[in-house]
Amino acid sequence: MNDYQILKRLYKDYTKKYVKKILISVFFTVLLAGSTSSVAYLLDPAIKKLFIDQEKGLILIIPALIVLAFVVKGVSLYLAKVIMIGVSADVTKDIQVDLFSSILNADTKLIETKHSGMFISNLSNDVGMITNLVSTAILNLFKDSLTLIGLLCVMFYQNWKLSLLAIIMIPIASIAAKTLGKRIGKVTNQQMHRAGLLNTYLMEILKNHKLAKIFQRENYEQKKANKLIEDVKETSRKINVVFVRASPIMEILTGIMIAALIYLSAILISKNQLEVSNFFSFLAAMMLAYQPVRSLATLNIAIQQGISGAKSVLPIIDNAPEIQDKKNADDLVIKEATINFENVSFNYSEHEENILRSVNLNIPGKQMTALVGHSGAGKSTILNLIPRFYDVNSGDIKIDDQSIFNKTLFSLRRNISLVSQDTTLFDDTIYNNIIYANKNASYEEVKKAAEHSYASEFIEKLPNKYETLIGENGVRLSGGEKQRLSIARAILKKSPIILLDEATSSLDAETESKIQKAISFLTKGRTTIVIAHRLSTILNSDRIYVINKGQVIAKGKHEELLISSSEYKNFYDKQIQK
Repeated sequence: MNDYQILKRLYKDYTKKYVKKILISVFFTVLLAGSTSSVAYLLDPAIKKLFIDQEKGLILIIPALIVLAFVVKGVSLYLAKVIMIGVSADVTKDIQVDLFSSILNADTKLIETKHSGMFISNLSNDVGMITNLVSTAILNLFKDSLTLIGLLCVMFYQNWKLSLLAIIMIPIASIAAKTLGKRIGKVTNQQMHRAGLLNTYLMEILKNHKLAKIFQRENYEQKKANKLIEDVKETSRKINVVFVRASPIMEILTGIMIAALIYLSAILISKNQLEVSNFFSFLAAMMLAYQPVRSLATLNIAIQQGISGAKSVLPIIDNAPEIQDKKNADDLVIKEATINFENVSFNYSEHEENILRSVNLNIPGKQMTALVGHSGAGKSTILNLIPRFYDVNSGDIKIDDQSIFNKTLFSLRRNISLVSQDTTLFDDTIYNNIIYANKNASYEEVKKAAEHSYASEFIEKLPNKYETLIGENGVRLSGGEKQRLSIARAILKKSPIILLDEATSSLDAETESKIQKAISFLTKGRTTIVIAHRLSTILNSDRIYVINKGQVIAKGKHEELLISSSEYKNFYDKQIQK
């Protein structure tokens, strides 16, 4: 989109709905312009009637009118700004809601290709620039344009010759502003990018602060942080320098203009073509016009910043997920929950080789199926394809002979629970983390889920029990405790399909025993696919698939595979040696 299209889009989607409020604000800017102009105009009768003619009847009236003009000016400016502050807050909310919604519904592939720190920068820094454009810039455009028009009317009323000379400043200031606007747009893009990098780095350090300490990398990280902060500071400095460049330009222009006006006014007064009272009223109007001219001159800078912000934000809002419901998709109906992969091939990028190559799986319903193989064989990818975190390149996946690609995503994912070794928890209470799986569950159901997952053992020992805050991603809990909460969450969902991605890895024997019991309860009578690394999981499985380099190289029960698959026997022997 070009700049005009971006501005049109921002108006249509985010500003148009607030036009009534903006028009009310414009009404107050009209009053502001009128009162400002009247202040300049009133200097003419004040000097002529009070100082020269000394008319005592006006000695209170004219000062009172000047006070009234300033009161109207102050109140109008306040009300216009308050209304636009409200519009700004509404527009900010609307853009952030749309941006968050787009991020939330985006394909997993998109989320994984961009660091979360960049999204946070989009949500805060970039949106702020846009709202500054659609609120502050709009207010200043009307306020300063109307005020300038009013003051120009006073100036031309007092003397058209002086006015023609004075308005030369406007196009000169506009040319300077246009040049500064182009420069600010380029620097703003740099500033947004560097602010995003700083956000990204900050999140990485907060997440990995223990790593930095144990490897004694504080000095290294400090230098890295200093460089990023320095880059952000430098771009901010450049932006502010560009902004203040308008000041000397305007000061010089104003100085030259006043000198020229005084020179011309002296000639006109000597020829009786201009009265002193007219000159002072004209001079006051011109001096009052200095602020709106300067503001309008820098308006292009705010517009360029807003456009730069929109160029970062709007593509994310406009991003349409590739994975979405087909037009005539209906709900998935579960009976036995059998899962079939039919010649499934997949890669994460068209530039990479296939992770899976013509994979065929027949996963029986209400039984446990294990996927065994070396790291990188494609096991986790198989799990990720079932809830459609990614879509296959070719082939089909069916649940109870229903292609998942013809069913709604909501009904598909409603029937699936995932328990992974990378347990994800919210910085919230234990209760809220468990009930996240089913917001309609009762307190008793939550407690029973915790009991069946053996999470109640440690929950009941905590001072606040289920209302205990667990910190970011459960930082205050051990790995086993977090895993048990994850299983409790899955139990509460009561879905017919369970996906277990190395759920018992890296746990001590006692904790593993409890989690195995919890998993046994979770998976009882449910279709379960488990990525198996533990011997106990393998032996408990009803069917085992051996995966190697994205292909199924063997399948069967444990005893069968010991005889028929050297790959499996090698894997099993290594488990025995452990």
